[in-house]
Amino acid sequence: MVTISLCMIVKDEEATLDRVLSSVQEIMDEIIIVDTGSIDRTKEIARKYTDRIFDFKWIEDFSAARNFSFSKATKEYILWLDADDIVETEDRSRFHALKATLTPDIERVTMPYLLAFDTTGKPTSSLRRNRLVRRDRNFTWVGPVHEYLAAWGKFLDSDVSITHRKEKVYTDRNLRIYTQRKEAEEQFSIRDLYYYANELREHAKYDDAVVYYDKMLKTGQGWIEDNIQACVKMSECYSHMGNKEKCFESLVRALVYEKPRPDVSCAIAGYFFKEEQHENAVFWYDLATKVPPPSTMGMTNKSMSTWFPHLQMCLCYDRMGNYEKAYEHNEKALAFNPTHPSMLYNREYFLNVRKIGDTTA
Repeated sequence: MVTISLCMIVKDEEATLDRVLSSVQEIMDEIIIVDTGSIDRTKEIARKYTDRIFDFKWIEDFSAARNFSFSKATKEYILWLDADDIVETEDRSRFHALKATLTPDIERVTMPYLLAFDTTGKPTSSLRRNRLVRRDRNFTWVGPVHEYLAAWGKFLDSDVSITHRKEKVYTDRNLRIYTQRKEAEEQFSIRDLYYYANELREHAKYDDAVVYYDKMLKTGQGWIEDNIQACVKMSECYSHMGNKEKCFESLVRALVYEKPRPDVSCAIAGYFFKEEQHENAVFWYDLATKVPPPSTMGMTNKSMSTWFPHLQMCLCYDRMGNYEKAYEHNEKALAFNPTHPSMLYNREYFLNVRKIGDTTA
């Protein structure tokens, strides 16, 4: 059986550190905690699980801290987690099985990272990340912020999921790091351009965000996943800015990179829905249910190919006066998400107001 070092960087994580460490302590052979300046009970909690606790002076560089944590590992493989992650019970069982069967020729293991959930607790948004890597390959983290683990070689796509349960409120920390780098006239990578644009958008700096999305796309060298998302997010920015023409142009720009994906189809449909062009909206929402979601390391949102487009088609058909079709799509949406309050409300509306539907449902 292989051995694993868990490497984490933390700061003021007393609210969640016990949760994540207790979820993996029986699987890990070594736990390494690198503290970047906590002033709460973080270290006290960490000492319940390990004596391998190190201080690292924060230098506005996440990769530097993560690489330092990796340098302290001594086992065959390294797992990384954040303090607001957790390995749920079913995934712990899968992890035990993975550890028992993993062969040394595997250099990296990818795991789904579950980011958002529906009302029943089913994951709706996720991506795959290099999560477990061979220590002797000396893979390193790249980028001061929105860092990534540069790993390659023979891999295994594992079914062990890491669940993200964020507790802390979002701050402008990442935006400040990018702004400082820009003021220092540091050269931004293609990835930096994309993530800087994301930070600008999340802080409602839409005019600046579209400039950096466009710069990133015009390099012609971006990762396809980032390219597509840049187009969708740029469209959102233009929508906030009240520029309908550029909003639609940005969405269509996404089609340059690949056939319409469910999320892109829903975004285009959403544009037509806002414009009250309901027939056009139905076309694109329907397409979202028929195009298979891509197999990718990038972000996926299952709702965009399941309940959401059906719910939206319900609204479209209702506004077009086709109540039978509206009811039909609401029921299809409920099949995917049976406790969604809006769809349950719609069912009552069709039953009691439009006199459509199964009274025993």
